[in-house]
Amino acid sequence: FNKAVSESALCRPPGAMSEAVSEESPAQDGEGGARRSSWGLLATAGLGGTLVALYALVTPFVTPALRKVCLPFVPATAAQIQNVLKMLENRSGPLVDIGSGDGRIVIAAAKKGFKAVGYELNPWLVWYSRYRAWRDGVHQNTKFYISDLWKVSFSHYRNIVVFGVPQMMPQLEKKLEEELECNARIIACRFPFPCWIPDHTTGEGIDTVWAYDLKHYRRCETKSLEITPETES
Repeated sequence: FNKAVSESALCRPPGAMSEAVSEESPAQDGEGGARRSSWGLLATAGLGGTLVALYALVTPFVTPALRKVCLPFVPATAAQIQNVLKMLENRSGPLVDIGSGDGRIVIAAAKKGFKAVGYELNPWLVWYSRYRAWRDGVHQNTKFYISDLWKVSFSHYRNIVVFGVPQMMPQLEKKLEEELECNARIIACRFPFPCWIPDHTTGEGIDTVWAYDLKHYRRCETKSLEITPETES
């Protein structure tokens, strides 16, 4: 029997073995194709996830730059912070930092006893500011909001700190003059306001800080009730 089998195998035509081999090839090709397809799907998913993460990371930084008036993030220097605190000496009441960045001014003011608030358009910087305030133990005296400064009223603040750019200062000057009370003090860093004359100035170069007392730039009168005694005729 074995001899017959071997002879039949030897008597096969030359293409018979190749046909036998080829019968197994489609299954092997199918497995290889499925494996390559799986790797392709994984690579596509990985690339897509990377792009989504990159978009989420970059968008908050790019979007403000696309606005008509760009307020870029430039960290305050140690000298600027000290100059701001100098302008806040003997002051009281709530404080707001317009364009608070990573929260340095707000946190420094809170350490001096102020109830301080920061408004910042970049959510990553706001979240980082909240972390820094918690880390420094002043989170109870600080608040940070993700908001466009043009959509916020600053009417209830007595101390206002501004890190602006020249393009926005004229419009912001008008907004603050309309909203703030007479006892407000506005502290500008890096760039002064175009029309107001500062009451106090300190620092040099990029660390220069200008302080403006609003009572000098509009008519602020204290209303009092005057009683005129009646005279007998």
